[in-house]
Amino acid sequence: MSLGHSSAAEFGPFLVFSAGLLVLIGCGGSGGSNPGGGSTPVDNTQALQVNLGPANNSTNEAFVAVTVCVPGSSSCQTIENVEVDTGSEGLRVLSSQISLSLPAIADTSGNALEECVSFADTSYVWGPVVSADVQMAGEKATSVPIQIISASPKFPVPSNCISGAGAADVNTVAALGANGILGLGVFQQDCGFACTSASPQVPDVYYLCPNSVCRVSTVPLGSQLQNPVWFFPQDNNGVVISLPSVPADGVASVSGSLIFGIGTQSDNALGSAQVYTTDNAGNFQTTYHGIAYSQSYIDSGSNGLYILDASTLGITDCSDFAGFYCPASPVDFTATNTGLNGVKADVSFSIANADALFAANGGRNAAFDDLGGDNPQTVDWGLPFFYGRKVFVGIEGQLSPTGVTGPYWAY
Repeated sequence: MSLGHSSAAEFGPFLVFSAGLLVLIGCGGSGGSNPGGGSTPVDNTQALQVNLGPANNSTNEAFVAVTVCVPGSSSCQTIENVEVDTGSEGLRVLSSQISLSLPAIADTSGNALEECVSFADTSYVWGPVVSADVQMAGEKATSVPIQIISASPKFPVPSNCISGAGAADVNTVAALGANGILGLGVFQQDCGFACTSASPQVPDVYYLCPNSVCRVSTVPLGSQLQNPVWFFPQDNNGVVISLPSVPADGVASVSGSLIFGIGTQSDNALGSAQVYTTDNAGNFQTTYHGIAYSQSYIDSGSNGLYILDASTLGITDCSDFAGFYCPASPVDFTATNTGLNGVKADVSFSIANADALFAANGGRNAAFDDLGGDNPQTVDWGLPFFYGRKVFVGIEGQLSPTGVTGPYWAY
């Protein structure tokens, strides 16, 4: 998934890609251009699981537990099965999964801030922005703006939030395939300067609803949804996602690690990983058969390798699972990724028959490294890209141990 700096997410055997002056009530935070270290090391590793998820319908979704607290208090709740999404920024939790009373972010007249997130598959989420302390492993981010995805919205969903005919509000566990989304992409905020008063054209993301009439609003950077990692006192320059390899037919579940910080502790060193810097949309270049696709990206929130189209790859689409590829037998490919810094390297990948993958092991498998689908003129390196390697996500404005400032990917 991606937004603002936008993606499609895939849930189950379905495609998933992927104003006014506001006052943040009780807002605070940390971060800045530093290597992300801290004076006292803390536990920086959170368990990561790929499985069928809380609705028993997920494919290639990576989940973690996130603890949310009323700011500055010990009133907390742990939300299990939150999807890790490197294609977006910010924590979003289904209203059905949280019982805490969290302070709203509002303008000076008391109008609460609402947010709409539209995805490329025409699904969307809508709900208020609130403030919370966010904890994972030994890390804690204080007074972070997060979104509550409303099952029963206080205000009607604006028409310009609904991106197309048949648009679906994924505001339930069954629809979302998760209890929430943890956006850990390469940016600090989910929209950035595009949503501030300095922007010449504000996108349909944030809203204020005086007298129950919702209108698009500009929002200061500090009141937007934040990547919680850059709010940590330490280990705040990025994350590492580490997942093991999986067999060709997939596996029912996979255990890995979400590691906070890059080059800040012994478990998150870059080592031999190459750094690929991105543009201001989080994209780099992927070249296939001599053609460069400059809007390519790495997105753990996409459940497949969404690469170009069947004609370009010389394979066939599925007749039943729309959007997925169904070659007669697995096909091997090679493409070349290039960062804005000129670093380049080949990537080898395979695409298998989605029908066969979904039927393997009686349909009980959730993790596949060779599930692929259509994404014309673009390469979306979804969760299958993460199996068998460590993927580093460098946050904008934060230094890597090699002196490169984010945004960047490394692997």
